[in-house]
Amino acid sequence: MPEKLFKIGEVIKYSNISRQTIHNYTMLGLIKPVSRTDSGHRLYSEDVFARLEKIKRWKIHHQLQEVKKMLDAPEEQQPQQLAEPAVTTKQPTRASAREKK
Repeated sequence: MPEKLFKIGEVIKYSNISRQTIHNYTMLGLIKPVSRTDSGHRLYSEDVFARLEKIKRWKIHHQLQEVKKMLDAPEEQQPQQLAEPAVTTKQPTRASAREKK
């Protein structure tokens, strides 16, 4: 069974990270699309979510250039806990849903 690939909208939805931030992380090489659609849309593997979680935690204490070096290091050399896990789910309330209308 082929691996599920995610378009940027799905990455945004499941990671609670803005489109601009995803684009910035891609441009900086922090995350990398594994493929593109025929129309040129970037596709990300499921691994992008673990990588984004690490970025959320590590950027609290480090600049993004340092975070990239840490991400590129072998797994056993990466820091395990630098901060509390970032919250990844966002539950809309009725009030916030009305505000968006």
